[in-house]
Parts: sequence; C-alpha cells; structure tokens
Amino acid sequence: MMELIKVIGLGLVVLLPLANPLTTVALFLGLAGNMNSVQRNQQARMASLYVFIIMMVAWYAGQVVMNTFGISIPGLRIAGGLIVAFIGFRMLFPPTKSHESPETKAKTAELADEPETNIAFVPLAMPSTAGPGTIAMIISSASTVRHGADFPAWVIAVAPPLVFAAVALILWVSLRSSGAIMRLVGKGGIEAISRLMGFLLVCMGVQFIINGVLEIISTYPAGA
Repeated sequence: MMELIKVIGLGLVVLLPLANPLTTVALFLGLAGNMNSVQRNQQARMASLYVFIIMMVAWYAGQVVMNTFGISIPGLRIAGGLIVAFIGFRMLFPPTKSHESPETKAKTAELADEPETNIAFVPLAMPSTAGPGTIAMIISSASTVRHGADFPAWVIAVAPPLVFAAVALILWVSLRSSGAIMRLVGKGGIEAISRLMGFLLVCMGVQFIINGVLEIISTYPAGA
C-alpha cells in the first residue's frame, strides 16, 4: 500500500505543474463571465471528466494513436500552440457588439433558443489542463514504466487511474471555487481578467510553437 501511495504522490508531483489547475481557473473566469452558477458548475464537471478521459487515453493508447496517424510530439506541441494562440486572440480582441437594431434583437432571440457555448472540452480540458506538455509527459511516462518499472505490476496497473482521478478532482474543486472569485471581482474585473488571460494565452501558444520547432530542429543530425 505504501508503494501505491508513493507512486500516486510521484504522479501528482509530475502532472500538477504541467496541468496547472490555477491557470485553467483564470481562463474559466475569462470565458464564463456570462454564465449562471448552474452552467458554470456543469462546465466545471464536464471539464474535469474530459481531463480524466484524455489522460486515460493518453496513458493506455496515446503512443498507438500517434503512431497510427503519424503524429509526433513536436507536432502535438505546435498544434496545441495554435489552438491556445487562437483562443487568446479571441479573448484579447472580442468581437465588437452591434447596435440594438430590430435585426439584432431578432437574431438574439433566435440564438437564445440554441444551446449555450460549451467550453469544457476546448479550451478548459484541452489544451489548458491536459495540454501538449501533459499528454507528452503521460505518453513518455507510460513507455518508460512499461519497459523498466521498479514497482509491482499491480501498483503500475492501479496507480495511473487514481492519479488522473486526483488531478480531475483537484481541477473540479478549483473550478467550483471560481464562483466566489467572480462575485468578488465583479463584471469589470472579469473583463479585465479575460483580456489579461487572452494576452497570456497568446504568449503561451507562441511558446508552445517555438518549443515544437526547436524540438524538430534538435532531432536533425548536425551535418544535415
């Protein structure tokens, strides 16, 4: 049992800095400003579930999926960077609101009947929490553990789902607490946080792309 606890603790130490639930909370504050408490709680619950599913798929089938579709880790980083940068631009430069014309009111009434925007999978679960770095770490860890594990087989079989469930639970608790933060900072504060997070997301996306490009360059032979 102590070995299981040790592996779970080690997994959380490795994954939590990469997943960084606090960053996801800040992003959630920027994107969920117009949602009521029921919608925010639903998005928090679904995002946590998606994070758990993504991590499980990455652990058990990540390498197979990437090999099947010919996806490399640098490619995963660059794609994630593009998604993050695009979301950041949308938050940093939101579309200008049109004037309250009859056509606008009619369109608003039409959109009111449509489902609310789902932000649980993109960007909260992926790429904010289970992003390229997290997925790459899980895939590489799975390969390392299977080829040279220093722990009993039952620990290796049981620990990963428990680690991923713990990360998802921490994310859920963090997102549920965002309601209190929203009430504290108000509408103006949420808009300011949204713009700030948009800028940071653009920077993060560009850095993801740079890391992916540098990783591609480093794989080429020196004389090539």
